[in-house]
Amino acid sequence: MTGATTAALSLGLCLCAGQLLASSPALAATTTTPVTSTTTVQAAAKVKPTLTTKVSVRTIGWGSSTRITAKVVNPKTGKAAKGTVRLQAYVNGKWVLRAKRTVPSSGAVAFTVSPKSTTWYRTLFIGSGYTQASHQSKVYVKTNGAKVLAEAKKHTGALYKFAAAGPSRFDCSGFTQYVYKKAAGKKLPHKADTQQKYGKAVSKSSKKVGDLIIFRSGSYGYHAGIYAGGGYMYDSPHTGARVGKHKIYGSNYVVRRLVA
Repeated sequence: MTGATTAALSLGLCLCAGQLLASSPALAATTTTPVTSTTTVQAAAKVKPTLTTKVSVRTIGWGSSTRITAKVVNPKTGKAAKGTVRLQAYVNGKWVLRAKRTVPSSGAVAFTVSPKSTTWYRTLFIGSGYTQASHQSKVYVKTNGAKVLAEAKKHTGALYKFAAAGPSRFDCSGFTQYVYKKAAGKKLPHKADTQQKYGKAVSKSSKKVGDLIIFRSGSYGYHAGIYAGGGYMYDSPHTGARVGKHKIYGSNYVVRRLVA
């Protein structure tokens, strides 16, 4: 009995040992082999916002302002897209930041610009969860009397010199010739009498800032100036005097308009 029991126990232990030995590689493989998932986690796709831009006045006079308004909407919700709008100007071959605004609940962002020359502007929207969006608009600037007058003022104090046409010395017609060329690209002859034949004739009562004034002796033009408003003009008067704002003298003069 004892022998049989011993044999059975031995056989049982052997079987158990065999089972353990047989299952070990499978168990080892199960515990050491990494599980490879075939499921790829993808980033949420960004929303493409709807960006519209409006310019209140596309063509403005020099010295004037206009408003550029950008509106950004999430097309999925119909509500304002959260982020910022940057206003950039194209200067010397690159986009330059002019202003930046956070998009409010209305979705509309407004900027006021006062360009000194015709300029391209770009509104650029940037927001988390959105792709970038941009829109370009061109603002045209036309030369007007204000620009001519501003150029004339720059030369206040320049000494008179006969036959000089700038940039540091002027006679009367040399001064008007230089200013109109610089401010408006207008070419005038260097002689007051001939300058009275240029531009559009305007009555004295209708003269505006920036108009050319030619004083005459009979019908001969002998002195030139630029109307500054209020009965004054900018001119280079005579030897020993300097460019400045002076009272219009006499009444024998004609007015010519060279810019709008």
